[in-house]
Amino acid sequence: MNSDIRFIFLDLGGTFRVIDEDPAYLSAARSEIARLCGVQTSDPNQWFADVIEPRYDKYREWALKFMCEAPEEVLWTRWLAYDLDRERIRKYASELTYQYRQSKGRRTVVDGGADTVKELCARGYTMGIISDLVGCREVDEWLDRDGLRPYFKTVQQSSVTYVRKPGPAIYYYALDETGARPENCCYVGDNLNRDIVGAKAVDFGMTVAVQYNRNKPLKLTEENMPDAKIYTFPQLLDFFPAAGQVDTKRLISPDDGQ
Repeated sequence: MNSDIRFIFLDLGGTFRVIDEDPAYLSAARSEIARLCGVQTSDPNQWFADVIEPRYDKYREWALKFMCEAPEEVLWTRWLAYDLDRERIRKYASELTYQYRQSKGRRTVVDGGADTVKELCARGYTMGIISDLVGCREVDEWLDRDGLRPYFKTVQQSSVTYVRKPGPAIYYYALDETGARPENCCYVGDNLNRDIVGAKAVDFGMTVAVQYNRNKPLKLTEENMPDAKIYTFPQLLDFFPAAGQVDTKRLISPDDGQ
């Protein structure tokens, strides 16, 4: 592990943001997907469960195998709604993807997340986002709505780059945009086999695993072993007192609590 850390990159889902699975919110999005697809059904939730979800599972298998995110139009015309009116699906592909994101729940920043990022920036760290997700609209809207865009020098999304973690390319895009050297970077994520493995593949100086649920131990291997882990997002402030420094006395052992 390198103690000269000046850049901190974050995963989004399960790391910087969590999901509120409000049933009414999910149902509204699924109804809108059926409407956009031109599907007449008395039970959009059941149609979504029977048709869209199994097809998305197949798409996800492909995406993980090839470490690739498909463009929105391809996602819907090839994978999710290939048997419906093609021109209609192409027309609404972006909105369909947006609604698919909403169909999984309302995403909110973790407790203390925004204040922690702002404080890290104040301490001199350069922040960035490297995240796997579908859709090109939702993240930009969220950053602007929450006033967080100024705090992230780079926002790399697999939906834009078409490259997924743990493929090294998406990390290199972030390094290029920030002018960072990998040895001066830390990556923070909740998925060991994507987030940590990918960051280690490009020789990031430090990796931190998120474990918000202490009752669900991390399955550590030699390949996905992080340098530290956190149980709350604000714990990052304990590790990083100022750019170029890591308080190694405050680090949590990766196998703590295993």
